[in-house]
This record gives sequence, structure tokens and C-alpha cells, in this order.
Amino acid sequence: MSGTSTNLTIRMDSALKQEADALFSDLGMNMSTAFNVFVRQAIRVQGLPFEVTREVPGDETLEAMREAERIARDPKVKGFKDMKGLLKDLNA
Repeated sequence: MSGTSTNLTIRMDSALKQEADALFSDLGMNMSTAFNVFVRQAIRVQGLPFEVTREVPGDETLEAMREAERIARDPKVKGFKDMKGLLKDLNA
């Protein structure tokens, strides 16, 4: 590996950068060092150094989502337009 370096410009959301800066600072490094660690690890494993997947809800979560949809469509289920009405009903 040669001793020369080059500049790299990366665009990211400013809030994301602030969070990353704070995390890497707590870990004792700056953004440049953290990115170099990431790239070296990616080269070592010949891919991304972490699993990239879509989060798929489990059976329990899917059933809860279906139940919520059923409740939302059921005209017999009492609904509230604001917290004041809900709290009043709860305290009745």
C-alpha cells in the first residue's frame, strides 16, 4: 500500500453527519478515520462489512397490523377525535 493519500467528498444529511461525528468522537476517531476503517473492513471481507437486509415483520407483528386494520374499519369500535375525549371516557 502506498503512502500517498487522496481527498474524497461524500454528501450526507447534516443531522446524520452530526450524529456520526458524535459517535466516532466517543470512539476516539474522526469521520475520516471511521470511513477508512469501514473501507479496510469491506476490502478484507470483499463486501459490505455488515448484513444489508430489508426488515420483514414477523408473524406476531403482521397479525397485530391486520388487527389494527380491522379495528380501524369496524364502525362498532368507538373512536375519539382528541385526547380530551379519550381521557374523559377512560375516567367515566
